[in-house]
Amino acid sequence: MIRLQKAIADSGFCSRRKAEEYIINGKVIVNGEIVTELGTKVNSSDEIMVDGNVITKQDKEYYVFYKPRGIICSTNDDKGRKTVVDFFDSNKRLYPVGRLDYDTTGIIFLTNDGEFTNMILHPKNNIPKVYIAKLEGIISGYEINKIKSGVIIDGYKIIPDRVKLKSADKKSNTCIVEIIVHDGKNHEVKKIFESVRHNVIKLKRESIGFIDLTGLKSGEYRKLTIKEVKQLYAYSNDKKRK
Repeated sequence: MIRLQKAIADSGFCSRRKAEEYIINGKVIVNGEIVTELGTKVNSSDEIMVDGNVITKQDKEYYVFYKPRGIICSTNDDKGRKTVVDFFDSNKRLYPVGRLDYDTTGIIFLTNDGEFTNMILHPKNNIPKVYIAKLEGIISGYEINKIKSGVIIDGYKIIPDRVKLKSADKKSNTCIVEIIVHDGKNHEVKKIFESVRHNVIKLKRESIGFIDLTGLKSGEYRKLTIKEVKQLYAYSNDKKRK
């Protein structure tokens, strides 16, 4: 038997944290009875309904996707725009692990595993995300050091793992900067550079942990191997210890 919130997350319906919210708010029914206790355990024969949806355990799938510009990081869009899920031919309930902005390109994972999602996104696991940003203006050493010392975003102090000027073009008054973060806040990288008065013109996420976009073109994806998934968990545990 396993905890109810883990069973919900394993189904791919949502993350474990979101499942806990559903339980606390009385939106989870097990075998016809509302359950609000987080410690409740269930087995594979129990019928579980979450917010009116019957959930079933799915085989877990994990993908690396090279998100193009102009694609929504969601399972659907009320404006009818194309989403990351539209690129996939799978009968599983896939969803993106976190988000990239509409105009941001680069790597994102898709899965139906809530526990994996939580592991990748939770700041305590210190999973680094590498971004390459094209900025308006040429960032100074003083501004880079100011960012390295920590930036307050939405009441939370963000300290990047790395900030490095890659190149500068005085003619166009732009520069290319590599930044590595692990927090995963909304619009995090853009807000970091805005804090020193540099707007982001283009933004690409190059890698998550040790997984990058090697072999993929924009709009393409591949499956993560079971070995890679296990290595990501091990990588997370190693980063956590440090």
